[in-house]
Amino acid sequence: MRHLLGRRTPGAMACVAPRPRVPPDHSRRILSGMNATVKSIASLLRDHGLLARGPQSVDAASVSLTGADCDSRFAGPDHLFVCKGAAFKPAYLEQALEAGCVAYLCDDSRADELAAVAPHVPALVVRDDGLRTAMALSSAACWGHPDNKLEVVGITGTKGKSTTAYMLRAILDACHDTPQSAIMGSIDTFDGIEDAESVNTTPEPPDLWRHVANAAQSGLPYLTMEVSSQALKYERVVGLGIDVACFLNIGRDHISPREHPSFEDYFASKLRIFEQARVAVVNLGSDHADEVLAAAGRCKRVVTFLADGDAAGSDADVWCRDPRPSDSGIRLFVHTPSWEGEVEVGMAGLFNAENALCAIAACEVLGIGQEQVKAGLAHVRVPGRMELLRTSDPHITGIVDYAHNKLSYQRFFASVAKEYPGREVIAVFGAPGGKAYERRRELPEEASRWADFVVYTEEDPAHDPVEEICAQMAAATPEGQDFEVIVNRPHAIGRAVERAFQSPRGAVVCLLAKGDETRQHEGDSFVPCETDATLFERAVAARTARTDRG
Repeated sequence: MRHLLGRRTPGAMACVAPRPRVPPDHSRRILSGMNATVKSIASLLRDHGLLARGPQSVDAASVSLTGADCDSRFAGPDHLFVCKGAAFKPAYLEQALEAGCVAYLCDDSRADELAAVAPHVPALVVRDDGLRTAMALSSAACWGHPDNKLEVVGITGTKGKSTTAYMLRAILDACHDTPQSAIMGSIDTFDGIEDAESVNTTPEPPDLWRHVANAAQSGLPYLTMEVSSQALKYERVVGLGIDVACFLNIGRDHISPREHPSFEDYFASKLRIFEQARVAVVNLGSDHADEVLAAAGRCKRVVTFLADGDAAGSDADVWCRDPRPSDSGIRLFVHTPSWEGEVEVGMAGLFNAENALCAIAACEVLGIGQEQVKAGLAHVRVPGRMELLRTSDPHITGIVDYAHNKLSYQRFFASVAKEYPGREVIAVFGAPGGKAYERRRELPEEASRWADFVVYTEEDPAHDPVEEICAQMAAATPEGQDFEVIVNRPHAIGRAVERAFQSPRGAVVCLLAKGDETRQHEGDSFVPCETDATLFERAVAARTARTDRG
């Protein structure tokens, strides 16, 4: 982990003083400002109907707790250790205790086995069906509810969470000499102390609350975070006070036996974000907008936005007109209840108007003014999102983007078609193993509507054979679509580059899903890999060298 405290935000400039920030709502927090003990955690779990049995002795009950962990490799002193997961082994508890943990949380099915391993260690035993909720509530309490010291913005949706989070972070950091916002999401995690590539979009509760505590300790006033459907469904964010909950959009994704059995379950999970939010920010252009608004109605306030050229006649609180490409990204005219004017967004892709408006709507709630909004969006960069890769040939361009589902494909390719008319479109992508099986059918179908040539390749296969995934995608490819299967991703990108330089009309090479990632999920491990941008640039250099030799 590298420490970034004191870094200067790129593009920082003098801005007008922002309006006062909305103070956090302290009334909903649990055990805030209290020193957690085994006894207080037991009482908390009992109050929620989760506790099966707690510590029997007075001495055990009085043990102080200063944090929580669920990974024995990173366990800390005076922490509560959570024994979870189908692959959990008693040896993990032993390792955690050796690292300094002083109590543990487990479900009833494991209690006797673990008591034999650690007979003198205080144990909090919960119902077999209550471990996830208990882990979330206990983690929040053990870390002392540091969300009291932050304004938390949670962003959910099928498409655009990461980009919106980075846009909002850029705005919050603008006009300041040091970072103002922590961030948690699918790309990376920065909390003022830790700065690293993310493993999960939304971490498990002990890790989530550690990051929140780090942010509070570092003096960061804001936390911007993506909130996944899995996090909401499996109670990772229970107990977290969300000051602003942003709902971007909804489409079919993550439908599999391991994730959501149906679209209804997926959608219902997303809507749960409003159960713990104070203010809702809702996209009126989303599918099922009426249902989203109905769920958002439980919040104290609802702010709406709409990214549509005809939005001026709508009921949206924040809207734009005339989104268009510019030299540095896109430009749009924005209207909010407090200001209006031209805004330059330093990212390509017309669909990013929607993400920008969501960030602007959140800023309306937070009291961030026009000048800071404009300064942040002008200099925003999202690693691996609409990342343009220039070549020596002005007619050949690469684009790296995390687009990985049907909705993101629709928006990505529609934008490419508008911004690069007449160019040959070449797409390189795959589908993940073990989840979201519908992508193996939907992505080839959607890409074939736009792309002239497709290369199917590896993309975090996990335990599924890459060859099998690619074969399924090939079988789903519409008749007449030109495609190849090249399972090795560097070779696949090399083939796409070669095709691009052979195109008489110029070409756009679209490298999708992996973004800026430096790891590939293979089996149970995440193995190092080069970024798509690096692979593209190397392939272009090799092709240019061959041409120069003649």
